[in-house]
Amino acid sequence: MSMRRVLGPLLLSVFLAACASAPEDVSETPAVLGDFRLGHNIAIADNVVLGPFSRELTEQQLETELQNAVAKRLRRYDGNGLYHLGIVMGGLVLAQPGIPVVYAPQSVMILDVSVFDNVTQERLNPEAKRIQVGEGFRNIVPILGSGLVREADVQLANLSANAALEIEAWLNENPEWFIPKPERARVPFTISTPAPPVVAVPEEEETN
Repeated sequence: MSMRRVLGPLLLSVFLAACASAPEDVSETPAVLGDFRLGHNIAIADNVVLGPFSRELTEQQLETELQNAVAKRLRRYDGNGLYHLGIVMGGLVLAQPGIPVVYAPQSVMILDVSVFDNVTQERLNPEAKRIQVGEGFRNIVPILGSGLVREADVQLANLSANAALEIEAWLNENPEWFIPKPERARVPFTISTPAPPVVAVPEEEETN
């Protein structure tokens, strides 16, 4: 199924699911996640599919905002290991203003996420993790629709923050990836540290 077909049905379901969670304070020290420490944080939005009537932002804006949100949340962890994230933005809706109650469009972001071990350069999740988020409670008047109360850059910031929260939760669901290795010294990280290949997942061919 193509990303265009996926976007439509998700607009309602993702928004309702997102409303169940409230924003979290990233200033708090997180629980230890084994030897996890974030290395390269790569977001790719060169083939993002925009949903119906979505506002538009540049590829650089999309990638930068998402990377910043992920870094803000995940660089709080300070294990001795080193792990890289590859994030491919597949679908996006930045809702435009609509008609309250009758048509209240909401914003949605769809990502495929992979985590790589720096030592082996291998991906730890066999298949990319699909993550779908809406703005949820970050839209203070949900019934009006995100487009009526938020500019595009604020919508993107809200979606990115919620996506980072979901990525963090997913990593915490897989602690076996980050079991500390006492024999391994702390892995240094600089901008010159080799980054793993991050390849977009190809869309399946549509069938007639």
